[in-house]
Amino acid sequence: MQSRFDSAMRAIVDAAGATEARPLRIAVAYSAGLDSSVLLHLCAHSRQVVPALALHVHHGLSTHADSWVEHGRAQAAELVIPFEVAHIELGRINAEGLEAAARKQRYAALGEMCARHQIDILLTAHHQDDQAETLLLQLLRGAGVAGLCGMQSCHRAPGLLGSSVLLLARPLLDLTRAELVQYAGQHQIRHVEDESNADMRYTRNALRHQIMPLLAQHFPGFQARFARTAQHAQSALQLLEQLAQQDYARCLCVGPVANLDVLQLQSLSGERIDNVLRYWIAAHQVQMPSSARLAEMRKQLLHARDDARVCVKHGNVEVHRYRQQLSIAACVQSIPAVQSFHWQGEASLNFPAYGGVLHVLPAAEGQTGLNRDWLLAQSLELRPRQGGERMKLAANRPNRDMKSHYQSHGIPYWQRERLPFVFAGGELIFAAGIGLNGSVLVADPERVTLSWQADE
Repeated sequence: MQSRFDSAMRAIVDAAGATEARPLRIAVAYSAGLDSSVLLHLCAHSRQVVPALALHVHHGLSTHADSWVEHGRAQAAELVIPFEVAHIELGRINAEGLEAAARKQRYAALGEMCARHQIDILLTAHHQDDQAETLLLQLLRGAGVAGLCGMQSCHRAPGLLGSSVLLLARPLLDLTRAELVQYAGQHQIRHVEDESNADMRYTRNALRHQIMPLLAQHFPGFQARFARTAQHAQSALQLLEQLAQQDYARCLCVGPVANLDVLQLQSLSGERIDNVLRYWIAAHQVQMPSSARLAEMRKQLLHARDDARVCVKHGNVEVHRYRQQLSIAACVQSIPAVQSFHWQGEASLNFPAYGGVLHVLPAAEGQTGLNRDWLLAQSLELRPRQGGERMKLAANRPNRDMKSHYQSHGIPYWQRERLPFVFAGGELIFAAGIGLNGSVLVADPERVTLSWQADE
């Protein structure tokens, strides 16, 4: 088993981009249970890896949790591996919710410890039986190709661990639970037993103790076949992602934001449209919609009239259609209040309530602007759109309502309520997305211009 482990670790270290000039720091997620105890022992006797830390998370859920910490500390000391523990509290949650909450907080705590110790790779003790459980759960949930990929031997997991860890790796993924039990017996590895592993309220435990023994009885070695299925799904997912990248490039609109061209999307088959939309949504780091929800989004966004203004809410974002383009934006929580301020010469002023920054910079040569001293003396206000605002872009241009300005500048309807105005002494001097009011522009040597930058 040691040679199989070392081979797996060589592939993981290569995937992380290790070099002689940059040795990697590796930690083990160590619960002190059988699986992670075997993993720690294999690491301690490996020629491929020298673990920097054994990281333990104390959930406080079991009355034995304190003794598990002491056991883990002693075992790590025997193997001459530094040991660190993090304490978390989960509070009152129902059984199924507790399982998900514990997993999320456990990985968050591991990520924090990894960041503190500059860990590059975190090893977990997931094995082939865990992979089979994962695939069964995904099948029962009606998962698609991505769900049937199961767990990967190594991948980047910023959503679980934060951005500091290069890789989350599972070097035991090709080994069965029975092989780990045999190894632990041969090497007399002491470990703890978590009583919650026998609690049938948890879905994984029901699968592990009731369903999987029946599968093993009728289909010996099913775990390896499930693992092959996961590998086939991973290959299929890679092909889908490659196709999505090609279609995405074809449907992407020219411009500073990643909008999609409705006409280009409509030229694709329904399956390829869904594939592109999933890729686009993932690129915005938005939670993936269910298949039914995605189909409803596609129906509303792509089958409306050409001049339709469509808004579909999904989680904390809105997907908009405007002028044959699809856009994603965060939902507006509430209309911000008027904010009074004085400019004191800063290059930029941050307004979190409005979701952006107001920049005040010297006007370029040949460009008109605001008199700098005049602006310093003004009592200024940042206001949301209230309706009825008008302005002209130059002294010789007509005074027009904001709707006309927005239309001529191609500003989508859903952005208009998010773009603030700057008033000085009750007069509108600047509209975000449009520009300065031509009535107050001067050609003085000391002149400045305003611009608005929305948060990403």
